[in-house]
Amino acid sequence: MELRDYIRVLRKSWVLILLCTLVAIAASAGYSLLQKPMYSASTKVFVSTQSGETTSELVQGNNFTQARVKTYSTLVTTPIVLLPVIDDLGLEVSAAALAKRITATAPLDTTLISITVDDEDPVVAAKIANAISTSLTSVVEEIESSPDQVTSPIKLTRVQDAEPPLAPVSPNIPLNLALGLIVGLALGLGLAVLREVLDTRIRNERDVELLTDVPIMGGIAFDPKAAQRPLIVQDDPLSPRSESFRTLRTNMQFVDIERDHRSFVVTSAIQSEGKSTTAANLAIATADAGSKVLIVDADLRRPKLADYMGLEGAIGLTDVLVGKVSLKDAVQPWGRGTLSVLPAGTIPPNPSELLGSASMQKLVDLLLDNFDVVIFDAPPLLPVTDAAILTKKVGAVVLVTATGRTHKNQLMGALNALQNVGAQASGIILTMLPEKGPDAYGYARYGYYGYGTGQSVGSQSTK
Repeated sequence: MELRDYIRVLRKSWVLILLCTLVAIAASAGYSLLQKPMYSASTKVFVSTQSGETTSELVQGNNFTQARVKTYSTLVTTPIVLLPVIDDLGLEVSAAALAKRITATAPLDTTLISITVDDEDPVVAAKIANAISTSLTSVVEEIESSPDQVTSPIKLTRVQDAEPPLAPVSPNIPLNLALGLIVGLALGLGLAVLREVLDTRIRNERDVELLTDVPIMGGIAFDPKAAQRPLIVQDDPLSPRSESFRTLRTNMQFVDIERDHRSFVVTSAIQSEGKSTTAANLAIATADAGSKVLIVDADLRRPKLADYMGLEGAIGLTDVLVGKVSLKDAVQPWGRGTLSVLPAGTIPPNPSELLGSASMQKLVDLLLDNFDVVIFDAPPLLPVTDAAILTKKVGAVVLVTATGRTHKNQLMGALNALQNVGAQASGIILTMLPEKGPDAYGYARYGYYGYGTGQSVGSQSTK
């Protein structure tokens, strides 16, 4: 993933990231409020030896003391030191439990022992710390004294008394909240990236670019009312969505410019990606530009064009192929322009055989001789082979891909289906694009905005 991909993930999943952050902060705040305040009191003990008379004796005594300090600091949490403290203060706690609340440290190259005690009561914490220093002094004196010595060569002096602390050391609410913020952000970002990685649907043009080099010819934005008004170019010609089909019409003029004729098969990977309404609106927009256009409903399994365009679909392509009617009688003019429609006609039991027949090749050649632009609305590529067969005869195919619906493996499967018959998609049209959000940022680059309108455009189909 590149930097722009992470930025898109942040824009797309900011709600998830914010939710995880708030939950983590709330959890840390709740944890902090439920914890009992703990106070910490510290005392310091200085360890010394009997002074020597010469410099070497002083140095030896100092080294001896520093070596002993490490040992004495470990004695602090032993029962021999703690049991007298428990008895003197009347504590209802075991030596092992008390030891867990005590920390003894000996700073490097010093003869000081720092004793820190944590307790829920600040006064008790200070009393325990001072009592431990007194008990440690007695224990060391007893241990280090020999029978023939009146006094111990080691002397412990409390140089700092423990005072009752004014503020608790835990819970550290600011620190806990900061940790909750960091953990929440990390968790939210991790979940957002994981969701993006595991998402196999086509969401935007970036996903298509990472899968294939087939150019993106344009995009059509999502229209929740597409089922009620599939022919948006006819119903609302001044809308920004209608302008997107005119932009698509312009882009398609540069597809396979070396071909002598302008004919296209419009198909998709699966059904309900918007191929039929895309083909119909593209045909209307092309005819409005002055071209003599014919749109053929080559979906001999689930034809929709006749219904969308308000025509009688009983006679059409299949009837012409079997010689039941002539092409002239089957083609129907539409609107006041130069657009004609050839419906699917009677649904045959063998659609693939009809589309792959020699009669179909002759019909395609005849149509190309009589019309400037011929658009074939074909079935999806993955369920049936009709579109791949028809592409071999027409020469060019445009693949409609619905964002948020089509999976990446389905798009690749459709492209592979074309390659298996020696064909290649001329371009991809993205449909059902969101009008807002991170997946809509690419509209302007691919002409997803109307000329000078500054608004997102397009239409969506239910087929």
